[in-house]
Amino acid sequence: MLEALGKKILNAAQTAGEMLALLVETVYYFKEAPRNLPAIFRQMSEVGIGTLPIASLMALFIGMVLSLQTGTQLALYGTQDVIGAIVGLSMTKELGPVMTCLLVAGRIGSSMAAELGAMEVYEEIDALKTLEINPVRYLAMPRLLACLVAVPALVVLTIIIGIFGGGFVAHVNPKINVPFTVYYDNLVQALNYKEILKGLLKATVFGGIVAQVGCYVGFKTTGGARGIGRSTTRAVVLSFLLIFVANYFLTRVMM
Repeated sequence: MLEALGKKILNAAQTAGEMLALLVETVYYFKEAPRNLPAIFRQMSEVGIGTLPIASLMALFIGMVLSLQTGTQLALYGTQDVIGAIVGLSMTKELGPVMTCLLVAGRIGSSMAAELGAMEVYEEIDALKTLEINPVRYLAMPRLLACLVAVPALVVLTIIIGIFGGGFVAHVNPKINVPFTVYYDNLVQALNYKEILKGLLKATVFGGIVAQVGCYVGFKTTGGARGIGRSTTRAVVLSFLLIFVANYFLTRVMM
């Protein structure tokens, strides 16, 4: 049992070290970004525009549910006028960045792992090396940069949509009955630029995690079609785990 536990710890340490090394190498190739703008914009479009419809729908209903559950409870004590602050802060600091990045991890992270995994299995990455094309510069760098830029922008839009959904429910639900002007005034009083920057910092870190995990798992894929399937699942699970861990430590540091 101890031997198995020791192997798991060593494997986890090795994975962390390899991911860190890949991150350093990827960041090193940021200097090549101007020569790879078409690839970066293509990835940004996939991450941002491709995810926007489902992310908007998700954010709308998260804001509506948050307002419905919180507002009805606050109404029991006559304090429902603060619903704007609660929905705004929750969407900006936690739900917006976390839920959006979980969605990106499921949609984009898995796609990255599958695409790069297929390239690894079918020796396309070896062909790139034969042509003296560095796969980290050519494949990982555009994906990481695209996520670092597109994910925070996507989170901003989802926060706005979630806040709107919360305001709509607060206004039309007779048990809450908070006019949108009151909701908006309370929201503006509670939100400041520091809270918004904290949410954007989380979104940037989480976006980097999604790209880094997807690329790392893709590069490490072995075992044919079955291996590609395993890599897809592994990328999603590992991204979720790292996002939750990072969210705790970022929240703790920014308190």
